[in-house]
Amino acid sequence: MTISLYFVRHGQTYLNKYHRIQGWSDSPLTDKGVADAIDAGKRLSHIPFSAAYSSDTSRAVMTGNLILKANSGSVEEVIPSSAFRELNFGYYEGEDDVKTWHTIGGPIGVNSFHGLIGEFGIDKAEDMFSKADPYGDAESSSKFWARLQPGIDKVVDRANDGDKILMATHGTLIRNVVSKWSDIPVNVSTKNGSVTKLNYDNGEFSIEYYNNVSDDI
Repeated sequence: MTISLYFVRHGQTYLNKYHRIQGWSDSPLTDKGVADAIDAGKRLSHIPFSAAYSSDTSRAVMTGNLILKANSGSVEEVIPSSAFRELNFGYYEGEDDVKTWHTIGGPIGVNSFHGLIGEFGIDKAEDMFSKADPYGDAESSSKFWARLQPGIDKVVDRANDGDKILMATHGTLIRNVVSKWSDIPVNVSTKNGSVTKLNYDNGEFSIEYYNNVSDDI
């Protein structure tokens, strides 16, 4: 059985605009964020989705539904699921992102999330972040995958051969997916409205492309 999952990062939100850490916290799409979603919908319009899922945050649900409005398939609304939420950043939710990454990485000479990922890989970077949370609420890599993998497996189990499926989700989640099933570097930000294609073929996952904002999808 072969299916394709099209992961789209939600459009820009106000917390994105203000450079704030945003995981399980939520904020509305900006005007640019709405435009990001509409643009992604246009680029994906020729791909008839047979199913559509999103995280249960409003930013992902709205992005997914805006994409579906332009789609050639018959699906009208996404199915929200907490399995597809962004990484939980715990105590640091809502904090200034530059300040936060400096707090965690500064003592070892790394002052950005991109730098931590580039130096240690995304799994260890997330574990460092989780360990730094004084309340212990930030997700470790293993805790994150313990909820994400069953969600992906359920999507695959429900699918039919040849299905094309929309997944409206989040930047760090997408980076994790790409890191797990490819050798593509993920130490750059996932763009709002970008598309990443994950293929499933007879039990094996592979990434066809990552962070695509072109018309060539």
